[in-house]
Amino acid sequence: MTEKQESHSNYKGFVAGVFSGIAKLSVGHPFDTIKVRLQTSDSTRFSGPLQCLLQTIRKEGVPGLYKGATPPLVGWMFMDSIMLGSLTFYRRILHETLFNPHRMAASPSAFAQRDLPLPESKIHKLPTIGHAMAGVMAGATVSFIAAPVEHIKARLQIQYSSKKSERLYKGPIDCVSKIYKYHGIRGVYHGLSATLLFRSFFFFWWGSYDIFTRLLSERTGLSTPAVNFWAGGLSAQVFWMTSYPSDVVKQRIMTDPLAGGLNDGVRRFPDWKTAARTVYTENGWRGYWRGFLPCFLRAFPANAVALVAFEGVMRALP
Repeated sequence: MTEKQESHSNYKGFVAGVFSGIAKLSVGHPFDTIKVRLQTSDSTRFSGPLQCLLQTIRKEGVPGLYKGATPPLVGWMFMDSIMLGSLTFYRRILHETLFNPHRMAASPSAFAQRDLPLPESKIHKLPTIGHAMAGVMAGATVSFIAAPVEHIKARLQIQYSSKKSERLYKGPIDCVSKIYKYHGIRGVYHGLSATLLFRSFFFFWWGSYDIFTRLLSERTGLSTPAVNFWAGGLSAQVFWMTSYPSDVVKQRIMTDPLAGGLNDGVRRFPDWKTAARTVYTENGWRGYWRGFLPCFLRAFPANAVALVAFEGVMRALP
């Protein structure tokens, strides 16, 4: 590939990625808002997903479902770029070292080719456990971008007033600046450890993605895009079924008052263990699954629409 061709390819991927993020957010964010509100409240405020949805629309209108949408929209292209890019990088490293340690010694020119992408044929030869391990490593990498984005998003999503004058934060920029003013960079990254734990469940996402891809490729006549579509949607649901309790605890931590100069309340959760115990004390084991339905319903269509948008824009661009 020439430098001009590579530049053109990068341009198309970047633009298509932006549209993919917009599509995913447009479909998925209302579900996410309901999920976060259920995760961070009890039955005295919302009895369930439908009641939460109807009450949000009645009091705040449809825009209420899109509160906190700006941070993930802006951050999505960076998060996807880092997550998928690092996933490919870790797959290659694992293939060259742990799962094929003799490759470097066998090929004198291999050292000069370390920066080349791992061919698709080689990626498929990586065992499922290798894909799962690469997923954990990619999840940890992207957490350093995702943590502040999700933190700001969650705080904006639980502002229930429809009037901006009655909200502590007027928007994402105001939220970041106020938190940084009183709590510094540690305040902005509040919930990082919980994010790292949550994204360790990428082990199940990318491990199951490989399993579904292999099964669909070998046992059906589906085209490659169709295999990717179904494997992506199904593996996303596997991920949420395994990771959801940790996401509930993460959201409780991220929406916990930071106190200090913000005057937003009294800090309740000094650590992850306290937050997890509080969830159980308040609602029992069901508390770890509160808000799961909108999350589960969102997983497949949000990823499906994002894929359709990405592929469509890639084909449409000159």
